[in-house]
Amino acid sequence: MSAQATSDLKERLEGYRRLIDISRDLASTLDLESLLYRIIHAAADLTHAAAASILLYDDAAQQLYFQVATNLDQQTMRGLVVPLEGSIAGWVVTHRQPVRIDNVHSDARFFAQVEKTTQFTTTSLMGIPLITKDKVVGVLEVLNKRSGSFTDVDQDLLLVLGAQAAVAIVNARLFAQSDLIAEFVHELRTPLASIGTSTYLLLRPEMSQEQREQIIHNIHSETQRLSTLASTFLDLARLESGRVKYNFTRFDLQPAVQECCQIMQSKADEAELTIHTEIPPDFPPVNADRDKLKQVIINLLSNAIKYNCRGGKVFVRAGLEDQCWWLAVQDTGLGIPEDDLPHLFQKFYRVRSTEGKASGTGLGLSICKQIVSGHRGRIEVSSKLGEGTTFTIRLPRT
Repeated sequence: MSAQATSDLKERLEGYRRLIDISRDLASTLDLESLLYRIIHAAADLTHAAAASILLYDDAAQQLYFQVATNLDQQTMRGLVVPLEGSIAGWVVTHRQPVRIDNVHSDARFFAQVEKTTQFTTTSLMGIPLITKDKVVGVLEVLNKRSGSFTDVDQDLLLVLGAQAAVAIVNARLFAQSDLIAEFVHELRTPLASIGTSTYLLLRPEMSQEQREQIIHNIHSETQRLSTLASTFLDLARLESGRVKYNFTRFDLQPAVQECCQIMQSKADEAELTIHTEIPPDFPPVNADRDKLKQVIINLLSNAIKYNCRGGKVFVRAGLEDQCWWLAVQDTGLGIPEDDLPHLFQKFYRVRSTEGKASGTGLGLSICKQIVSGHRGRIEVSSKLGEGTTFTIRLPRT
């Protein structure tokens, strides 16, 4: 056996030993976001690459988009759509085959827009399809071999890792969805029971016209509640599955906040509330998904209005810190008991002391947390009974 063959065999055996440890780690990880990061770091480590990334494939929309990367700006990368035609990753998906390229700039399939967007120069690349049960989940790529070119050994190791990763990704999605579906079905029982009782009463001949109209109004209300619950549930399911794409752009925060306030103004007027915005006029443009950030702000404003006192106030403030910028929505309302604070972002969680005062799906804050996490930020809450509550989101300055 030649020296090169001996070296390759040693490298392969060492790689397989590490894969055993990695496979145990992947099998025990059911949080999708954590799982994806473990996969790309393992891929870069196994192949001695400078970087690695995962692109997920949405079969229904037939779209391929970046989800995670090791050393690239997550805000820039996440949700960046890569075409199936005219990209190396797209070729991997459509042909279901691995690819190794020493110089991507000389390859006609190279999608230059990624390099322009990320400001990360790619030279060599190896990509493999993530396939399980004959279904393509996505593409695992490693970029810029630290020394020399990607080898057969690198490709074999990455294919084994990819096979394990595809199964782990599907399992993580199923775990999240089964947990969510169980909670959703539980939440469906109350409005369905109400509608069932209402329709039974409508069939009773002794019901007066006034009673029938009240029952019909209840059915309409519960139907709307079911519709809202279903729509919100689908939003959260997509966020938790990692299939939501983020469209990051630079924009001024003040106009976006004003749009949110205008949308909620009629609700504020009904409750005789005033909304105040305190954003410095020289506040720099932020880098975020504008629509999804507005979704978070509107949800926080909705809660601030719902759980406020008649004639109270809502404040929307923003400021800068060393590594992040923040936006806070504060109300002068009922406040939240301290014991409830740690559970507020759990799905379907409702504060018992306020359940009769306002209706809701119990999913809004979970969605806010998912969107903020998708921006690599965090959301916090502070509250005092009888004085009000403040929700603060902190997002990276980039």
